[in-house]
Amino acid sequence: MTDETRHRRLLLVTGMSGAGKSTAVRTLEDLGWEVVDNLPLMLLSPLLDAPVPPGSDEEDRPLAVVVDARTRGFDPARIVARIQRRREQGDDVGILFLDCTGAELVRRYSETRRRHPLALDRPAEDGIARERELLQPLRQAADQLIDTTDLNVHSLAQELRTRFATPEAGTTLSIMSFGFARGVPRNADLVLDMRFLRNPHWVPEIKPMTGLDAPVADYVAADPAYAEALERIEGLLTLLLPRYAAEGKSYLTVAFGCTGGRHRSVHVAETIGSRLRARGFSPTILHRDLVQA
Repeated sequence: MTDETRHRRLLLVTGMSGAGKSTAVRTLEDLGWEVVDNLPLMLLSPLLDAPVPPGSDEEDRPLAVVVDARTRGFDPARIVARIQRRREQGDDVGILFLDCTGAELVRRYSETRRRHPLALDRPAEDGIARERELLQPLRQAADQLIDTTDLNVHSLAQELRTRFATPEAGTTLSIMSFGFARGVPRNADLVLDMRFLRNPHWVPEIKPMTGLDAPVADYVAADPAYAEALERIEGLLTLLLPRYAAEGKSYLTVAFGCTGGRHRSVHVAETIGSRLRARGFSPTILHRDLVQA
């Protein structure tokens, strides 16, 4: 490396098939990373060796490279050796390994009716066992490990945002709905209980719907306390969010809860998210229990 050129931060993304690499690719791209998926192994070294000229648009943009059992010439031991050499030379190269229990992977493959890439003509269990053994060197060398067994797509995306948002992204704001019946989200910074609002669950015509449906939204919004409560919540968040950013807080999750996580909390999360966008914030809205409920 010369004074005229330098290398970007690089993250090698790998792990078990079905453990969430597709979600990782989408999330990293949303965070501003450049992502190269399924790169042939013969091109890995040239990519690592390629410096970024100063002043380039990509100078400060981190790069993520996805390699796994699909990769042509896949050899985990050789990959680990190359990464180690780059680290010894002072390059910022990390390895993210996405893991998952065998039982959950089997369930996911059964649910999606996909075939495991290492067991196209055999049960998924065979491919999972073979892949786990093959990937062991990468798992041992990984400096970032995420077990996705108990994570849905939204939870995994949130975990990735927490770990890999670039400094330029500022405070990453997440607005979440959840049901108290399934517990308070562990990563919530602010928790607001919406169970004071009248409950659509007790109205047979709208009970099967969710807070994303207009009849439910209208029913919740007709509560006498609704307008003033949301105005005060909006005012509180508008006051607090810039102060959290000024204190250097990179990630903030505001969680709205109701009993089941389908009606009141969903509608309020969507409404507050829209109001905050109108005020210049950029929240990501997640509904933790909407699918499971």
